[in-house]
Amino acid sequence: MRQKRFLAALFLAVAVGSGLIACGNHKEAAGTESAVQTEETQTEAKTETEAEQGSDGETAAEEPVLRIGALKGPTAMGLVNLMKEAEEGTSRGRYQFTIDAQPDALAAKLAAGDVDIALLPANLAGALYHKTGKEISVIDINTLGVLYCVTGDDSVRSIKDLSGKTVLTTGQGATPEYVLCYLLKQNAVADCRVEFKSEATEVAAALKADPSKVAVLPQPFATAALMQNDAVKTAFSLTDAWDALDNGSRLITGVTVVRNQVLTNQKAAVDLFMEEQKESVDTANGSPSETAERIAAYGILDKIPVVEKALPLCNLVCISGEEMKGALSGYLETLCAENPKSVGGALPGDDFYYIR
Repeated sequence: MRQKRFLAALFLAVAVGSGLIACGNHKEAAGTESAVQTEETQTEAKTETEAEQGSDGETAAEEPVLRIGALKGPTAMGLVNLMKEAEEGTSRGRYQFTIDAQPDALAAKLAAGDVDIALLPANLAGALYHKTGKEISVIDINTLGVLYCVTGDDSVRSIKDLSGKTVLTTGQGATPEYVLCYLLKQNAVADCRVEFKSEATEVAAALKADPSKVAVLPQPFATAALMQNDAVKTAFSLTDAWDALDNGSRLITGVTVVRNQVLTNQKAAVDLFMEEQKESVDTANGSPSETAERIAAYGILDKIPVVEKALPLCNLVCISGEEMKGALSGYLETLCAENPKSVGGALPGDDFYYIR
């Protein structure tokens, strides 16, 4: 398969996107890979390998099975309602889901052709577009900004208040660093020191020991830190700080990409997945309690009260078409201007964006 020839090169480049939506920098996901296989259950309800016999004696082909990969954290959180329907055989499409802890592992599977569709960090998707020889396309934005500033320091209420402060965060060389540094620069904050930790749990422990420290954490870890420590609170969201710049772009965390071969050969199935993905996200936003239980049941995150409280702050969306292209291209352009390596060295072309 042509994609496999790019796998070796991929491992050298995927690090630029690691660190944000995977939520892999914590003890629940560290060094693990969790797979949710619903194909076997669906086989009982829908014949997977044999064609159905129509009443007129003609053989009708089954709807193809799409292999979907997501990451522990917000991207998979938005999919759990569809995962449940697929397991029960009530989804309109036929799907097999895999949940990974790290973005680079999932990106490698997509490049190798082991998954058909993947939900990845936005900048990693841009880099992967180049590394696979333009063999992937983005079909929607699945998660907007998930970064929040949390602290017990009452003097911190905006990005400008970080002047002279030390900020603890994760994601060095990845989206959290790019976004935070961009916002500091745009707000003329030149004397903020950023201290990177390898895990969100390290940041939470530092806040527990000294609530006056300032931290930037992704959801749901920002919510977890607040629930574990009454002395800290949310100072501001980096999404609000980004929007205040009014630069024509949006702060984006995750996107959904598809291999172009799959899009060409199974376009109707991909379009159907997009519809069912949106329905799943709408259910997640409208029914956080029920969705939180499913998130725990699928092993994505196990603390139901934290997940339920964090869900409304995760900015789960399903934005496609021209709106997706405008928002995502503006975001990638902003990152590229700050650090071209963050998006693979150059901006993706127009063929990166799938517009139905």
